[in-house]
Amino acid sequence: MAASMVLDTGAYTAKVGLADEKEPKIFPNAIMKAKSERRKQFIGSQIDECKDLSGLFYVLPFQKGYLVNWDVQRQVWENMFGKDMTIDCSEHSIVIAEPYFNFLSIQEAMNEVFFEEYQFKSICRVNAGTLSAHKNKKEKPSHLCSLIVDSGYSFTHIAPFYNCKKVAKGIRRMNVGGKLLTNHLKEILSYRQLNVMDETYVINQVKEDICYVSTQFYEDMKITKLKGKENTIVRDYVLPDFSQIKKGYIKEEAFLKPKPHEQMIRMNNERFSVPEILFHPSDIGIHEMGVAEAIVHAIEGTPKEMHPHLYRNIVLTGGNSNFPGYEKRLYEEVRSLAPQEYEVNVTLPNNPITYAWEGGTVLSKLDNFEKEYSVTKKEFEEQGDRKSVV
Repeated sequence: MAASMVLDTGAYTAKVGLADEKEPKIFPNAIMKAKSERRKQFIGSQIDECKDLSGLFYVLPFQKGYLVNWDVQRQVWENMFGKDMTIDCSEHSIVIAEPYFNFLSIQEAMNEVFFEEYQFKSICRVNAGTLSAHKNKKEKPSHLCSLIVDSGYSFTHIAPFYNCKKVAKGIRRMNVGGKLLTNHLKEILSYRQLNVMDETYVINQVKEDICYVSTQFYEDMKITKLKGKENTIVRDYVLPDFSQIKKGYIKEEAFLKPKPHEQMIRMNNERFSVPEILFHPSDIGIHEMGVAEAIVHAIEGTPKEMHPHLYRNIVLTGGNSNFPGYEKRLYEEVRSLAPQEYEVNVTLPNNPITYAWEGGTVLSKLDNFEKEYSVTKKEFEEQGDRKSVV
């Protein structure tokens, strides 16, 4: 039997690959236009062909975590199935990750696209958190419960699972994600140093390279006010010009004079004040609880018997989990908020971005996958979509 295809179409990147592959192909889930080549558009993985990534303009299929622009998404999928994945779709089943509480109209349109246009043998639509729970169950078979904290591009979702089934009453959403952090960094850099409002791609790279989560916010804030070498936090970041410098980098020593061709920005308290929004959204006027309080709130929304098991198995996924210090800070904050008698354990996988995709490969290899989780083309034509909501 041919291996299933696993597709995790996120709001920022798409992860796709066959279940027997070790890792997925990852590329932007967007159509991009560059200032240097105005007439040409780059779809998904075609971005590798773009030589000048300054002033990159994004057309995104997802808005606020949900698929709204089908024209763009179709083009990304066509490029993906035509160029990146040269397979005969009719021989494969597909596992598709979808957002929590996805709209029925989006689900129906998705079924039509994958059955009627791409002719897949069968479809399994499932939340990314559920896939992460399957991966976690394989790694820790003794744990019946898991709490998946998925901090992605549009949102941060916290979802409790019992035996890989989500407990809907305990799901919480924070309106803070990677997009908001990048936009906030663009705004403060543009106000303090250099107008970078059009440089989404470059500033996102800066954020990933240089930002971290502080475990002692006020002490770090005091250090950033010191002068010269006493300030151990400040870093100079050389921006790419895409002619001599293809990728930005951190200078080995701060306060050195830039070379003639270098354009620099100085990152001081921005390094940790931007990711701090995950823990205190009220810092920028978003009146919501931070991720640690949301975790406790989510656990309190589940039956009391599950509480100790959920605190014991908190799993971090999504791109924001890659911030240095994020796991440690989250553990400390949840530990201080959780009842003393409960053990708290926070796990950060090796690659939190592809963790859900890896869970899809685990799910597709289960013995009861075809029978319980997926809908065949024949079933879809006879009964419609009654079975495929997981």
